[in-house]
Amino acid sequence: MECVFGLVGNDFAIVAADSSAVHSILVHKSNEDKIMILDSHKLIAASGESGDRVQFTEYVQKNVALYQFRNGIPLTTAAAANFTRGELATALRKASIFVAVAIYNKALPCPGLYKGGITSLLVYCITHRTRDAALLISNPYFVNILLAGYDKETGPSLFYIDYIATLHKVDKGAFGYGSYFSLAMMDRHYKSGMTVEEAIDLVDKCIMEIRSRLVVAPPNFVIKIVDKDGAREYAWRESVKDAAVPSA
Repeated sequence: MECVFGLVGNDFAIVAADSSAVHSILVHKSNEDKIMILDSHKLIAASGESGDRVQFTEYVQKNVALYQFRNGIPLTTAAAANFTRGELATALRKASIFVAVAIYNKALPCPGLYKGGITSLLVYCITHRTRDAALLISNPYFVNILLAGYDKETGPSLFYIDYIATLHKVDKGAFGYGSYFSLAMMDRHYKSGMTVEEAIDLVDKCIMEIRSRLVVAPPNFVIKIVDKDGAREYAWRESVKDAAVPSA
């Protein structure tokens, strides 16, 4: 039951995310930070499969750092968002390329390719447990992203990027089951040019609404902010703390 949401205020952007690491019916930890600092003035908040979320956000972070190292200037927030979107789109389409190459090299037969298309091929791969079935299924990243940043020329911005590589610049956005409630609260209370105090009050309202309305609500949230002074952690909203494990 992940919850990631963010908004743009007057010369700043705020992103909040739950901090529960969950698999199936188990909660592994309640202090997982799902908001990564990309560079001095960018934040990336992600929801989705744990492996994809961690691997992909680290991949983006290292490539943003590599660009700055090679060129001596950082990517703008819009450029970082477009790079992220491009990597998601490439991963989404890689599987078809692998399968096409396998067919061309006669490593795979081609059952009804022209009749049933890629769906028929996927069924064949899964049925016969070929190597390309793994490629076909595992290549896309199941991760949804809110990317926030601050640029000297354009000020704060927030970008919405979903797992099928949709990219939008937004004033407010959310992912996960908590988005049903956080988007409703932001639709009601959000206004352009909000102060930090007003934005934090709205974030707290969203968190309280999620906790009270969502059937399996995450107890803890982390809030981060980015403005002209940089990207940084702002606060935690905790109702459950992980118990300390005694040393052996």
